[in-house]
Amino acid sequence: MAHTLSLSRLPRPSLIFAAVLACAAGGAALWAQVEGERGIAPIASTGDIDIGGIEVDVRGDNAEDAREKGWREAQRKAWEKLGGPSISDSQLQGLVVAMVIEDEKIGPRRYIARLGVTFDRGRAGSMLGASGRGPGSAPMLLVPVTRSAGAYTVYEARNPWQRAWAEYQTGSSRINYVRPSGAGGDSLLINFGQTGRRSRLWWRNVLDQFSAADVLVPVAHLEYQWPGGPVEGTFTARYGPDNTYLDSFAMRAESPEELQPMLERAVARFNTIFERALAEGKLKPDPTLDLGSVEAEPALQRLIEIGRTALARERAAAAAREQAATQEAAGETPAAPDQPEQPVQATTYSVQFATPDAGAFDASLAGVRAAPGVRGTAVTSTAIGGSSVMAVTFTGTLDQLAAALRARGFAVRQSGNSLAISR
Repeated sequence: MAHTLSLSRLPRPSLIFAAVLACAAGGAALWAQVEGERGIAPIASTGDIDIGGIEVDVRGDNAEDAREKGWREAQRKAWEKLGGPSISDSQLQGLVVAMVIEDEKIGPRRYIARLGVTFDRGRAGSMLGASGRGPGSAPMLLVPVTRSAGAYTVYEARNPWQRAWAEYQTGSSRINYVRPSGAGGDSLLINFGQTGRRSRLWWRNVLDQFSAADVLVPVAHLEYQWPGGPVEGTFTARYGPDNTYLDSFAMRAESPEELQPMLERAVARFNTIFERALAEGKLKPDPTLDLGSVEAEPALQRLIEIGRTALARERAAAAAREQAATQEAAGETPAAPDQPEQPVQATTYSVQFATPDAGAFDASLAGVRAAPGVRGTAVTSTAIGGSSVMAVTFTGTLDQLAAALRARGFAVRQSGNSLAISR
């Protein structure tokens, strides 16, 4: 595990990522599935420039002198790797805010290490000729999958692959990563099975829980050759609700002690793959993710309502003229025409619906949205295997909504100002 020695400031408190799942029944069983130590909070990201994997091998008068020379050499190599101009060591040290020790061996007069150097973007940006690296991506939900001994793990238990992503400094990346902590209900909402689902409605509701636009899936397949022996890793980058392939590569750790450094290097390589895909235009948010929740803009919705009101008035006037003509033919005094009915205001009602599986979840949402008078729906609670809840905006009364849902084939139960439906 890498250790960071900050030269100017300490990391800010980690952001909290959690998804709250509400379930009407089986609460004790649900708690049993999510309790325990499984969450790893991601570190707070900054806009600093990180350069890692710098190898140094220097000698000095003593261990302390060798280490100091090694750090100065790592700073120069990192600056050259970054493409910076020629500056003095004192100027260079003024740009460095932290040294990251990835691995080091200290002898009486020799220092061998693999280091990372963090430069302050504000101070180094002017010398590099740019303060940024181009436009960033939309918020992308990260789902780090580990395959080991035939089992696939995401957040069900703490694992080295999850830790490597949680400790990755994303501030200098063009990818806007959304990294759940894995605590609480995250392990139920995001798992390996979710990466194989193609339902846009289901994916949209998962992404909404984390305010993300699309999904990235870095897969690490780890094979332990024998206990205490080498670990071979095959890494695959995928993205989107269709689990689309991007790239893959392989790495090898000679011992379990070298596994975490190998995974940290793999994370940096994944970031390069994702940034390249962004530059090629592949990481644009999938437009089909919005198909299940498209609603008209307020201006367009107002025009639709005006059109419906005008049509209702025309029909009422035509019916009044027809009634007047009939009464005149019969010698009766025409009655005063009825006033056209005022349009009914849209009201939001709470509807609970049974969701034994993802298919029932999608079918119920589609059925409610297709009911006459429904202007929009929003899922407020998701519980696959139990009962979920949605807020339904309907032009009419609760009794009229119940009648419309019965016409769509739902069994409807009314309780107070809410409904419960099932098929």
